Amino acid sequence: MKNFDHDRLDVYRAAIDFIGIADEVVERLPRGRGYLADQLQRAATSIVLNIAEGAGEFSPGDKIRFYRMAKRSATECAAILDVARVRALAHPAQLQAGRELLLRIVSMLVRMARSAGDSGTGTGTGTGTTKIAEQDVLYDACVRQA
Repeated sequence: MKNFDHDRLDVYRAAIDFIGIADEVVERLPRGRGYLADQLQRAATSIVLNIAEGAGEFSPGDKIRFYRMAKRSATECAAILDVARVRALAHPAQLQAGRELLLRIVSMLVRMARSAGDSGTGTGTGTGTTKIAEQDVLYDACVRQA
């Protein structure tokens, strides 16, 4: 059986796993919290879809754009889980498992975006430069401090 480019990516499989966690959280949300359920489901789905689109792109710039959109959706999901935690809307262990998986996903996406953005000088010396978005650098610094 042939596979799509995204099928071979660990980050894609992790994002699919997160969809399961997000669905479990949504199922346990009390009535009146439909806005959080909708937002979590959309953002979780967006992670998966943007990873798949990025994996299928040939242009490094397009790959980076899709991987960064997936990263933004993952951080949005983390914020929604924080809201659920503060409002005691879901089981803390479930929320923690979701956050840990999201941290792993974001970490992989940052590395993938950097790797796709490698734009060496073409001299073959192996000293190529990497274009790194300012927000990715700030994110990495925050993760290291946490």
